Amino acid sequence: MNGTIPLSQENLQRLPDGVSRPEYDRKNICAGIVHVGVGGFHRSHEAYYTDELLRTGDFSQWGICGIGLRDGDRKIASVLEQQDYLYTLIIRHPDGRIENRVIGSIVDFMMGCDDPQAVIDRMASSETKIVSLTITEGGYNVDSTTGEFDFSNPDAQHDLAHPMQPKLVFGFITAALRKRRDQGLTAFTVQSCDNIQHNGNLTRKMVLEFARRQDPELADWIDANVKFPNAMVDRITPVTTQADIEYLKNEFGLDDAWPVTSEPFCQWVIEDDFVNGRPPWENVGAQFVPDVTPYEKMKLRLLNAGHSVLGILGSIHGHQTIDGSVSDELFAGYLRQFMDAEATPVLDAVEGIDLDKYKDTLLERFRNPNIKDSLSRICLESSSKLPVFLIPTIKDNLERGGSIRYATLVIAAWCLYCDRGVDRHGNELDIVDGMKASLNEAAAKTSDDPLSFLKIQSVFGDLASNERFVKTYTEMVGRLYQDSDVAQQMRNVMSNG
Repeated sequence: MNGTIPLSQENLQRLPDGVSRPEYDRKNICAGIVHVGVGGFHRSHEAYYTDELLRTGDFSQWGICGIGLRDGDRKIASVLEQQDYLYTLIIRHPDGRIENRVIGSIVDFMMGCDDPQAVIDRMASSETKIVSLTITEGGYNVDSTTGEFDFSNPDAQHDLAHPMQPKLVFGFITAALRKRRDQGLTAFTVQSCDNIQHNGNLTRKMVLEFARRQDPELADWIDANVKFPNAMVDRITPVTTQADIEYLKNEFGLDDAWPVTSEPFCQWVIEDDFVNGRPPWENVGAQFVPDVTPYEKMKLRLLNAGHSVLGILGSIHGHQTIDGSVSDELFAGYLRQFMDAEATPVLDAVEGIDLDKYKDTLLERFRNPNIKDSLSRICLESSSKLPVFLIPTIKDNLERGGSIRYATLVIAAWCLYCDRGVDRHGNELDIVDGMKASLNEAAAKTSDDPLSFLKIQSVFGDLASNERFVKTYTEMVGRLYQDSDVAQQMRNVMSNG
């Protein structure tokens, strides 16, 4: 489209009134935060909170330098560089109202695969106070069988042999901390922003296991000097579409090659455990607490598990998006009953949170017709998600004698999903999972061995040996394989409680 305004620092003052822009002086901002993994969620969450903070006063030491470690990061690196590291956050409200906001908190971007030494030096710089991460569940290099650092990974072996040319984030962090120690500098805080329970504890475990194999003395120094705060993060952030790009062009004449869209709801609960200072994010809505455990458990067991319930059952039924699923009264009712009957009874008390209101809010968020969060995105890498989001609820209810029927149907439906790979209309489902081949192979044997799928111990643990669960699962998977009408099976569960 001719006549558009390319997004850049120089063009900020040309933007129309419908686009909020940073008024702070970006030239004087130091990158006190080095962030690895600049995806959509980081840009709608940590970078958003930091931009909000920068707009409130002189917090110029808390800008963000983005880091990409893989070839797949080149596109975002290129787009951000061309746009002076600016991008637009499109916040879509359920009532149709849209906020458009240019985010200015990212002030630099570096590619670790091109110049690892430069990235190590940036992390090791005295200006860097925090190295934060959004590297997804799979980025933590955990051996799914042992729960330990996976040293069989070729990249891990490379990093052990070439400490100053790392490929994994743990190699970069270890090399930078070695340089900080050797120069007598205070350590930095390593802050996970990933959707993982006890994300700080996991990050600490992986960094220490890697460092101990590479340099035991350094590992002892890291253990004594580095902080890894746990945090709970929440903001639904769908994948950017061409329609988002065209919306900005058509409505505002703004040419942004990679905006981000999100819901208005945003939450960040952080343990206040930092070694070298931190931004006062509490000034702009973040919550600092002594222990994040009950908050993250609530979110993982209700929101994230709720997404998986809707994603798997909805995909087989033929729904395409989260809001489409929740607009179906059957699916909305099933989700609420799952949350009330199975998830809530095994949650801890959460200070300051009314769980009924929280669940009401979740359903309102899921119904937002302007956030088209695809079920295919929700279902990707389910082999990593379900052992964290859903299966612990089943295990807790097995221990306490509580209901397991709602969650068990989801597991049975996932088996059918992995086996047949189509919805009820015969449309192919887009299955993206690192364990896709193993899941498909095990699910395909279900007709001969109803427990075949459950025998994947890295996903299900010992569920295949629990008599009560096996009885419920076998009954449900048998019915689904006879009649794949998942809606009828949902009605059966709801009528039987």
